[in-house]
Amino acid sequence: MSFNLRNRNFLDLQTFAPRDIRFLLDLAAELKRAKYAGNEQPRLKGKNIALIFEKASTRTRCAFEVAMHDQGGHVTYIDPVSSQLGHKESLKDTARVLGRLYDGIEYRGFHQSAVEDLARFAHVPVWNGLTDEAHPTQILADLLTMEEFGEKPLHELSFCYLGDARFNMGCSLLIGGVQMGMDVRIAAPVALQPPAELVARMRELARTTGARITIETDPLKAVAGADFLYTDVWVSMGEPQEVWKDRIAQLLPYQVNTALMQATGKPRTRFMHCLPAFHNVETEVGRQIQARYGLCELEVTDAVFESDASVVFTQAENRMHTIKAVLVATLA
Repeated sequence: MSFNLRNRNFLDLQTFAPRDIRFLLDLAAELKRAKYAGNEQPRLKGKNIALIFEKASTRTRCAFEVAMHDQGGHVTYIDPVSSQLGHKESLKDTARVLGRLYDGIEYRGFHQSAVEDLARFAHVPVWNGLTDEAHPTQILADLLTMEEFGEKPLHELSFCYLGDARFNMGCSLLIGGVQMGMDVRIAAPVALQPPAELVARMRELARTTGARITIETDPLKAVAGADFLYTDVWVSMGEPQEVWKDRIAQLLPYQVNTALMQATGKPRTRFMHCLPAFHNVETEVGRQIQARYGLCELEVTDAVFESDASVVFTQAENRMHTIKAVLVATLA
């Protein structure tokens, strides 16, 4: 079976077939082995990409930059301060300019419609580094990490996402897990569960892929037998600070702690997080939360985050390997 992803956009996992995702994961594993062995072959010499960041980032920016440099290409970083994007120049016009200068464009921002407009007018591959609705590059890294630590094919693995599942992470994990035929559990209060329309669409897809979907309010029921527990910050980028009080009250029962890890009934259950995580008071936000609400830990306890079960830093590294696979597949 041949695959040709050249010149494809990577905006949302729903636009890629399961076999396309499988190809990207296999390519990422191959590229990771080559980097570790010191015999990686640069396939993107002479290529130039632009990175547009309307939301701040550590892992996404660094992963794209290192991946492109490893492959012999060049990167230009563009933030709202250093460009006219959205101020003196429309996204449509910016796309048409950058598309003539660069071989590909990454966008990290707010609305999914923005990255879709960028792709519509740039006429070069556009990759979604994160929007409010989707985070496809993160999910590729998560799937690769699950495959590495699960030691079984993805369709034989189960994971449970706990927390606010309405936005990019909860929805994208649901999509990616269903596409790969996994046992997907979402544990969240009713008000914070994925949109009903998306769940219905994924249940229909699951008939084809063999995936199993569980949407549950009881975290203890949801995690039983899970190979991986996954969580994210409880207040997303761009949300006002005023929501913290209500969100903490809603989600404290879904905190990933030692008791919840043990409730899986599996001693080898792993913990995952897309980072950054509020597991101590070593950050400014962490100290503010402690001062206002008396909590030193939020979505995950420090005991779990720093335990041998935690694979969060391999996840972070795998952002680079999977992003490199996307760049090579769409540009090389």
